[in-house]
Amino acid sequence: MMTARVLIADDHAVVRAGLRQLLGEDSSVGEIGEAATGQQTLERLRESPWELLILDIGMPDRSGMDILRHVRSGYPDTRVLILSGFPERQYAINMLRAGAHGFLGKESAPDDLIKAVHVILAGRRYLSPTMSELLISEIDNGGADRPIHQQLSKREFQIFCKLASGSSVSEIAKELCLSVKTVSTYRSRVLDKMHFKTNADITSYALRNGLIQ
Repeated sequence: MMTARVLIADDHAVVRAGLRQLLGEDSSVGEIGEAATGQQTLERLRESPWELLILDIGMPDRSGMDILRHVRSGYPDTRVLILSGFPERQYAINMLRAGAHGFLGKESAPDDLIKAVHVILAGRRYLSPTMSELLISEIDNGGADRPIHQQLSKREFQIFCKLASGSSVSEIAKELCLSVKTVSTYRSRVLDKMHFKTNADITSYALRNGLIQ
């Protein structure tokens, strides 16, 4: 029986230890690796192939959205399960749009995690009951009830998160290897779509909606 190599990327050692113990008891999982930062995550991916990456959004050196974009572009055979302390309603749809194969809150039951791992390794996307309800609601209401940040494109949302966290346009441009003019254009689109005037409005919205802590 083939077993999957699973990489756990989370900056909390106790979380990694708990996941390692849980996954170690599952017969479908073989080697289990760990990474505590975004940089370590990308290094582990470069070193050897992994069938599944369990990724936390709130990594210390770069956002989960950034890491996900790197994985989807550079390691298309690695499937990604987002495991986050941020609420599904605020992040899940944007992360699925960006290429994640599933999203789970850290408050989920262990059985839900194992189910998600099995579904994703079988080549399907995992939708939790909460995520399914969100998608059904969006279809039924034409998206009228969804948070306004879900109107943003993948790149706009990525830059929105960085602006909300206090990064300047020049810092974002350097980090994403984009021109300052390009980032400024994305910033203008974000402000326009969300009907905001300043970066302070973005940060305030992100804090109110649990997108940053």
